[in-house]
Amino acid sequence: MAARAPSDPWLPDLCRLPRLAVMLGMAELVVVVLALAPGGAHWDLERFVTGSGFSLWLALTAAVLLCVSRQWLSKLSQPVGTALALFGSGAMAALGASMAFVIDDSLGYGLVPQGVSMGRFAWGSAATTTLIVAVVLRYLYVNDGWAAQVRASARAEADALQARIKPHFLFNSMNTIAGLVRSDPVVAERAVLDLSDLFRAALGAGESDSTLREEIELCERYFAIEQLRLRDRLRVAWRKAEPLPWRMPMPRLVLQPLLENAVLHGVSRLPGGGEIEVELAQQGDELAVCIRNPAPPPREGDVLPTLDAGNQPRSGNRHAQFSIAQRLRYTYGPRARMVAGWNEGYYQVDLRLPVATGAAGPAATGNSTGKRNA
Repeated sequence: MAARAPSDPWLPDLCRLPRLAVMLGMAELVVVVLALAPGGAHWDLERFVTGSGFSLWLALTAAVLLCVSRQWLSKLSQPVGTALALFGSGAMAALGASMAFVIDDSLGYGLVPQGVSMGRFAWGSAATTTLIVAVVLRYLYVNDGWAAQVRASARAEADALQARIKPHFLFNSMNTIAGLVRSDPVVAERAVLDLSDLFRAALGAGESDSTLREEIELCERYFAIEQLRLRDRLRVAWRKAEPLPWRMPMPRLVLQPLLENAVLHGVSRLPGGGEIEVELAQQGDELAVCIRNPAPPPREGDVLPTLDAGNQPRSGNRHAQFSIAQRLRYTYGPRARMVAGWNEGYYQVDLRLPVATGAAGPAATGNSTGKRNA
């Protein structure tokens, strides 16, 4: 299980509605099981309704108690804090059951079964509530641990991309810039600024989210640097079908590595170079991104996998694509899809990402490189 920060409470948060729904659902499930159990007391509609109301009331009371005391209990060790949480929930349930028993006995409603003493009713309710709380807390604790592992995995993938982008073309870029310092200092200065922006984004991968506009501008800076090295061998065709959701949140540095693959494993390996096609369009509530580039045929025995956001590729040289697919799955869930493959001289990557409401924005006005030259 992923480690938590020392300041993070270890006790699951029951103040949120989805967590509260889990607690109430477990309480209602106990009532349903008791009502359906063979050989038990007869359950009619009235008894089921009153039993459900009483069970949900106890569960809600325990949830409120744990919500209020979460910060304090999390300062204690886990064994001590867990024991106090269960004991407090049971004691609260016993007190509530005793009050309900006295009220029912005084008013003569007959909601408590005949022959059941107050002690048995109170401690039985306390034991049942304690078991419900224990099961729910364990489930939420394991679920929180799994979510922390997913976050750590996504951060590790981002860290891997940070390490990957640096050696891949840093030295080539610096050599190109060094050759331009005397012959064309203006272009050299622009290349240094583009390289600075690119590595600033790489260092921030995993720290915060980006937007579609920022990711596209970052890709344009990358292409500007590579075109200084490859010159006419690298051609880029952007096809942006407006309107596009320019303010759409995206993980930082997910498109640029795909374009880097298109350059390194495609265009740069062809004697005459080639044209990389990048298409963006919003189709319904999805953003469609297509990256297509000429590429040499796969080597013998190298299986080019069909990827989605949940399947790991079988070939090792597609690790970057798998890392991106994992990050997209963590960000967008199962609706994120990524498919890649080689066909008739071209390698193509297709992305489908869900677009949140309100992500649309004004059209992009060009990259920052153009703005520097204005």
